[in-house]
Amino acid sequence: MQNKSSEIIKIAVVGPESTGKSTMSKYLAAHYNTIWVPEYARGYCEKLIEPPTWQDEINMFYGQVALEDELLPKANKLLICDTTFLTVKIWSEYTFGKAPQQVLDELPKRPYDLYLLLNIDMPWEEDPLRDFPHMREHFMEVWYKELNELNAKYVLIEGTGAERHERAVEAVDEYLKRF
Repeated sequence: MQNKSSEIIKIAVVGPESTGKSTMSKYLAAHYNTIWVPEYARGYCEKLIEPPTWQDEINMFYGQVALEDELLPKANKLLICDTTFLTVKIWSEYTFGKAPQQVLDELPKRPYDLYLLLNIDMPWEEDPLRDFPHMREHFMEVWYKELNELNAKYVLIEGTGAERHERAVEAVDEYLKRF
């Protein structure tokens, strides 16, 4: 008998800083009557008094994976993930010049069915945990590169407000037509 969790479709909402990932994740979870996995790193970093260390990146990786595993069985057909541990790879490579081996080993083992890549076409919002308003284009290119290297199925989501939400729903609905 197949585990219910294996039948859950995992949708990852990803992109550079200040692209509305958390807002989009909450919206999609409500729209599809399911739950969403918050970004573990946000809560973790709020407690730090120094910039994240290498060990912090590893801790954030394990925290994100554990949170997703905990919430997966509670999902209603779809699990909406507000980012993924791929973010740990991206930040570690930028900050430390390499990614933790644990992250690299786990990436091919934990695929997502669909990634919604949120574009940088909305205004930057200040936040104490955001660091790179001047590097949005750079990190957008990094996301394209990472998703292409994973051979991931992804859709670029553009627009603002309701238009952005509608485009995300259209992308998910289009993907769900396969099932």
